[in-house]
Amino acid sequence: MNEIKNIVIVGGGTAGWLTAGIIAARHQARRPHGFTVTLVESPNVPIIGVGEGTWPTLRSTLRQMGVSETDFFRECDAAFKQGARFNRWTTGAVDDGYYHPLMLPQQFGQVNLAPHWLADDGGDTFCDAVTSQGRICDQGLAPKTITTPEYEGQANYAYHLDAGKFSHFLQRHCCEKLGVRHVLADVTEIHLDEQGDIDRLDTAQGQTIEGDLFVDCTGFAALLIGGAMKVPFRSCSDTLFCDTALAVQVPYDRPDAPIASHTISTAQTAGWIWDIGLPTRRGVGHVFSSSHVDVETAERELRDYLGAAARDLPIRRLSIRAGHRERFWVRNCVAVGLAAGFLEPLEASAIVLIELSAKIIAEQMPACREVMDVVARRFNDTTAYRWGRIIDFLKLHYALTQRTDTDFWRDNARAETMPDRLRELMALWRYQSPWLHEEFDRADEVFPSASYQYVLYGMGARTALPPGTIERDAATARRARRDNQISTDRLLRSLPAHRALIDRIVQHGMQPL
Repeated sequence: MNEIKNIVIVGGGTAGWLTAGIIAARHQARRPHGFTVTLVESPNVPIIGVGEGTWPTLRSTLRQMGVSETDFFRECDAAFKQGARFNRWTTGAVDDGYYHPLMLPQQFGQVNLAPHWLADDGGDTFCDAVTSQGRICDQGLAPKTITTPEYEGQANYAYHLDAGKFSHFLQRHCCEKLGVRHVLADVTEIHLDEQGDIDRLDTAQGQTIEGDLFVDCTGFAALLIGGAMKVPFRSCSDTLFCDTALAVQVPYDRPDAPIASHTISTAQTAGWIWDIGLPTRRGVGHVFSSSHVDVETAERELRDYLGAAARDLPIRRLSIRAGHRERFWVRNCVAVGLAAGFLEPLEASAIVLIELSAKIIAEQMPACREVMDVVARRFNDTTAYRWGRIIDFLKLHYALTQRTDTDFWRDNARAETMPDRLRELMALWRYQSPWLHEEFDRADEVFPSASYQYVLYGMGARTALPPGTIERDAATARRARRDNQISTDRLLRSLPAHRALIDRIVQHGMQPL
């Protein structure tokens, strides 16, 4: 049996070190029996960083890797993220905005509150009617208290973080606690065997690195999956138009400035600006379509957003190649992170795709080469489905716009720019609210149906209600709405300010689990 026990990850950064940590943590019991994880990282290639926003999944990932959440906050300039607020996406008006929170609607598994909210036509937004998280964010509150144990919370949460510091933090943890071997070297040649598998790597430093399974985390270069394995790239630029980003780090005007506990996304003439609050600075950037606006105008919009105090800050320009590989796992090579593909960071999908891919590799690690192709086919099916659903969900934010002020927004609303599945679902949702239906029946869904509800009804979409729709579970819905109001009042009274909690975590630490 050609046992798979030597895993070689090429490339560092968030993708490489998260993948290394997830695999190594899962297979710790195999280390005495010769199982190894080696990460080969160039000392000469700077880390791009895949973003500063994450999903709640990272909490369980770090916990399973044995990471202290207190240490994570102290070393990664981390803050809490409770969702995203989208400003000016629907009409472009100053007061146009809605939340996509991370909490599910109240009693989501028992009752669909969307039809009841639609029937009420009351004053509350959909988010406020079904969950407390929008109001928590409005008040600048944290999702937990200092007495709450690590990785637990009164409200669901993810993180904002410094991607560079996070990579170094993961590196230390993987090498010191999980036994990952770190090799600083530049890969110069990739050797294939007679069957087409990767056999070994040569480096400029004179090393030869052999392995049984190779993970490509070399970013946009895609040295293994694109270079050696020749897997084509599938563009989705006909659906998602944004292809350029301008990023800037913005200092606070005072050390005790409030920190938003959500990502802020503000639509512009041909794209949108992200605004992420960390304890020491804000990460701000403008994502836009260069086919609809020139770089000079996009930079001016970004500097106008930042105001006079930030007009001289240096801005970094990044290119976005929207799309993904046609296959992600070919023979004994699998791509993770930017090597697999990249989409605009509208819903912070980059890091979660790394997590999901690495977890499949770790959990379904082929025992031998003879079954690797079976695992690869399953991996490709699941991963392609997930990429497709993320593209659908990102496009939904554009497809629902009522803006007609620029070509960018008009082009985004054209039916021919929408994926077929999304177009069908939008037709269905005119008469049936997304919930626990067959359109969300796969275990590998990326976004729950609640996420679609938040965007649909946050952007003014409506679902027609046939007579008698809400009578059957009206009592359950009333109880859920009442429970949400009680929960909201309690949380607004008990939760601390976001910055105040982070300061206490850094000073005193959280309770370990």
